[in-house]
Amino acid sequence: MTQCQSINEFVVRFANTNGTGSASANNMFAKAIMRMGLPVSAKNIFPSNIQGMPTWFEVRISEKGYLGRRGGAPEMVVAMNAQTLSEDIDSVRAGGYLLYDSSCMLPKRLEREDIIFLGMPISEICRTEYSDQRQRQLFKNVIYVGAMAALLGLDFQVLRQLVSEQFKGKDKLIRPNLYALELGFQFAAKQFSCPLAIHLERRDLVGDKIMVDGNTACALGAVYGGATVVGWYPITPSTSVIEKFSSYCQRLRIDPASGQKNYAIVQAEDEPAAIGIAMGAGWSGARAFTATSGPGISLMTEFLGLAYFAEVPLVLIDVQRAGPSTGMPTRTQQSDMLTCAYASHGDSKQVLLIPSSPYECFEFSALAFDLADRLQTPIILMTDLDTGMNHHMSRPFGWDDAHKYDLGKVLDAQELDEITDFARYADIDGDGICYRTLPGTHPKKGAFFTRGTSRNEHAAYSEKAEDYINNMERLNHKFATAATLLPEPVIQLNAKSASVGLIFYGSTLEAIPEAVALLMEQGVKANTMRVRGFPFGAQVLDFIDSHDQVFVIEQNRDGQLRTLLCNELTIDPAAMTPVLHYDGLAITGEFIADSVQEQLSAQTNRVAG
Repeated sequence: MTQCQSINEFVVRFANTNGTGSASANNMFAKAIMRMGLPVSAKNIFPSNIQGMPTWFEVRISEKGYLGRRGGAPEMVVAMNAQTLSEDIDSVRAGGYLLYDSSCMLPKRLEREDIIFLGMPISEICRTEYSDQRQRQLFKNVIYVGAMAALLGLDFQVLRQLVSEQFKGKDKLIRPNLYALELGFQFAAKQFSCPLAIHLERRDLVGDKIMVDGNTACALGAVYGGATVVGWYPITPSTSVIEKFSSYCQRLRIDPASGQKNYAIVQAEDEPAAIGIAMGAGWSGARAFTATSGPGISLMTEFLGLAYFAEVPLVLIDVQRAGPSTGMPTRTQQSDMLTCAYASHGDSKQVLLIPSSPYECFEFSALAFDLADRLQTPIILMTDLDTGMNHHMSRPFGWDDAHKYDLGKVLDAQELDEITDFARYADIDGDGICYRTLPGTHPKKGAFFTRGTSRNEHAAYSEKAEDYINNMERLNHKFATAATLLPEPVIQLNAKSASVGLIFYGSTLEAIPEAVALLMEQGVKANTMRVRGFPFGAQVLDFIDSHDQVFVIEQNRDGQLRTLLCNELTIDPAAMTPVLHYDGLAITGEFIADSVQEQLSAQTNRVAG
C-alpha cells in the first residue's frame, strides 16, 4: 500500500458528537498549527440540534496559502463518533490514516486494506484516569489532540502555551488539561511510528496574524463604531454577535466613575420588535443595531421600509444561512442578497456592505454606523455563517484613536436659531441627503413628524403626486451618493491578456486564489473582482465591460448577485455566466475552476458546432 506523503499540505477531519466540547479542542489544534508559522483554516460542520448528533471539523494545512475548504477525501480522519464510524472510514483518502477509539473492537466489515488504522483506547484511558463522566467526555478530546501532536509533529510546547492562555484566570483547569495532552502524546509516541508520512514542519508564513471568527469581529467593530443600543432576538447563526458585543461592553462601556452601564441591550419578543428598538434609538440619535439571519430579515422588512422612507439611521448585521424558510440554520449560504437589497414593499433599496474576512467584519461594522448617520438610512452588513462562526486567520485589527464619528447632517440649537425655515426632507446640498434634528435639541424649532406615509419637504402629510415623485427621486439620488461612499471593489489583474473575469463576494474569497491557480494550470488566465458593497460603483461596470467572458460566483441557487448586476447596471444576462454552489458547505477552489472550465468548453463546442 502506498501511504499518503505530504509535508504541510493536507486535511485532517475530526468526526465527533455535537455537544461534547470537541470544537474547543479542535480549534486549539488548528491554532497550534498556525503558531508553528503555517497557514491553516478550520471549518466546523455541525447540526442544528443542541446535542447528540454527528458533527465534523475540518482543518486544512496549506503551506501554499490555500485556505478555502479543499473538499474531497481527507488524508487523515480522527473518528470519535461510533454512529458515523463506517462513513468516516469510507471518507479517508487511499493511503491515508484513521485514528479511532479502539476501546471497542473494530468490526471486520469496516476494515479497509488501503488505509492505515491507528487504534487508541481513548475511552478506556479516560475510564482509568477519571471518575467523573463529564470529565471523561471532555478530556477525551484533549487526549486525542495530544496524540495528534505526536503523530503529526505538532510542537507540544505550543499546545502547552495555548492551554495556559485558554484557562488564564482558571488556573485549576490548566494542570488537568496539560495532563490529558501528555497522556495522548505519550501513548501515540510509544505505540506508533511518529511522525507519520503526513506531518508538520515549522515555517514562517503567518507573521503576526491572529485567529478569530467574523461574529466576534462584527461585535468588536460595533463597539468601536460607537454603538450603544441593541435590539435583539436570538437566531442562529447571528446570536454570538450580540453575545460578544455584550461581553465587550461589560469591559469597555462601563463608566469608571459611577460603574453605570453606558449601553443598553434589549432582548425583544420577536424580530420586528428588535429592529423597532434599534430604529427608535437611531431616530433619537443613538448608534443602534440588531443582528439576525434570513428568517429574521423576512420579519424585519416592514421596519426596513419605514426606516428607508422616514430616513432613520440603523445598522443590521445579517449572518446568512441556508434557506429558504428555516432551511439549514447551521449551514452557510449567500442567500439573502436580493431580499436585503430590495428589502420591504414598494420602491425601496437598501445599502449593503459585504465583508469577506474577520478583519473586514470589524472594519465594515464600525464603518456601517458612520454610513448610517451620514446617509440617514439602514446599512445592512452581509456576512455569512462560514465567515461568522468559523475561525479564520486574520491580520490584527487596527483602530485610529483620532477617528471622529461622522454624525452626518444633524442641526444643533445654534444652527436652528440661524435659519428661518426648517424643512426635514429638503435637499439643500444637492446630494439627496437632508438635514435632520434630534429630539430636544431646541425648545421651539426643528420638530417634525416622522411618518411612514407620503409627505412634502416639511414632513407634512401629502398625497400630491409631485410631492411623492420629488421625494422618491431624491431618495434615488441619495442612493447614488451612497455608491461613492462605499468600499470600492477589490480588483486583481492576474494577467494583462486575460479575457476571463471572475466576480465574487463574501466568504468565497478564501477559495479564489486556488481556483485562479487551477485555471492557470489549464491554460485559462482569469482576473478577479470582489464586490464589497451595494449600490455598485463605476469600477464594477468597467470590469465587466473589459472582459469577454465574465463568471459570477455565488453560494446560492438563484444567482442573486448576478441578478442585481443585471438589474442595476442594465447588463444583458447573457453577458455573465453564473457559477452557483448551494449545498450548505463552503465553496471550494476546485468547484470554481471545474465549473468555469466546463462552461468555457461548452461555449467553445457551441461555436465550433
